Amino acid sequence: MGTLLHWFTNRPTGSTMVAIAVILGSAAALPAGAQAPVATVFAPGRISGPANDADAAFTPDGDTIYFSRNSTIMVAHRTGATWSTPAIASFSGTWNDQQPTMAPSGAFMVFVSNRPIQATDATRPLGNMWRVNRVAGRWSEPTHLPAAINRDNSTWAPSIAGDGSVYFMERAAKGAPFRLWRSQYQNGEYLAATPVFFGDSTTQDVDPAVAPDESFIVFGSMHLGPNEHERLFIAFKENGAWSRPVDLGDSVNGPDDTNEARLSPDHRTLYFSGTRTTPIRFPRTRAQAAADLARIESWDNGNLNIWSVPLATWLDARHE
Repeated sequence: MGTLLHWFTNRPTGSTMVAIAVILGSAAALPAGAQAPVATVFAPGRISGPANDADAAFTPDGDTIYFSRNSTIMVAHRTGATWSTPAIASFSGTWNDQQPTMAPSGAFMVFVSNRPIQATDATRPLGNMWRVNRVAGRWSEPTHLPAAINRDNSTWAPSIAGDGSVYFMERAAKGAPFRLWRSQYQNGEYLAATPVFFGDSTTQDVDPAVAPDESFIVFGSMHLGPNEHERLFIAFKENGAWSRPVDLGDSVNGPDDTNEARLSPDHRTLYFSGTRTTPIRFPRTRAQAAADLARIESWDNGNLNIWSVPLATWLDARHE
């Protein structure tokens, strides 16, 4: 859950966090002998720009991306290797909209908004989930998801399984850490949400990205404590239960919060968000100085950007 949401959720940050890796101890970041994959910034200067950019959600063909930029949902289209200039999505722009998530089929999308549930409501939720359906090539008007998912005024980070079930994050009680939950979609209805458990009830778990077949999940996690940050982990479904989460390592997790996990349409690339920057080395040439300034103006200024990294190292190791 990215920097933009801290203000709305009063979520513990900075001096109140300890990395889950300390608790997991022997959970290796990489399979034995594997090389750490390198994370790269996604579409610098176009999708990852000078604003806060997060929450990459792709159509099934990979040629259209929806993402959040400073609390507005944007859309861009790819022609060849070039992305179009992002524009405001048809259903966004009026309220604080974030965290768009595409159904694997592309038939609908779920996002988080503080818009009023009824047009006449004087108060608005901090964040609730809304759904838009793809009808005749256009998005429908947003509809508020039912109380099985929107159980209070602070429900965040949707991820949609292949059968339409929704994973999300919510506090179990006021002031409690965030937990992950799953609402089964069955016969056209969302059933009562059940907790997603990874074997440690003391963690704060956020921002799920689940595979369509629910065979694996990437999410952010931490324990409460001093001077640490959210890190991304992967867990696999084994005999109907989630395996012990594995830290994706320092090549993925930066020095600050790393979160907002998303999967590519083929589910083998991880997209995530962070505020990492490229160090400036001195001494440097004037040409290097010009390149540094151009990069900073383009995207590298400490705001949220979208990054990507291949997941093959972890996924393929499960089948060896």
